[in-house]
Amino acid sequence: MPTEMPRRHYSLMTLQNIVATWSERKRVRWQLKQMSKDNPHLIDDIGLTGQQFEEEIAKPFWQA
Repeated sequence: MPTEMPRRHYSLMTLQNIVATWSERKRVRWQLKQMSKDNPHLIDDIGLTGQQFEEEIAKPFWQA
C-alpha cells in the first residue's frame, strides 16, 4: 500500500500542471486577441504574421 500514495500524489501534481498550462494558454491567447484590438501594430513587434496570429488565437486551450 505505501507505494500507492506517491503515485496518487504524482497523478494529482500532473493534473494540476495540465490545468495550469491550459489556464496559461487561455490567458495568453486572450491577451493576444486584446492586443490585436487595442494595439494591432504590436502583433508585428512580437514577430507574428497576421496568419500566425489568427491561427494562435483560434486554437483551443488544450492545444499547444
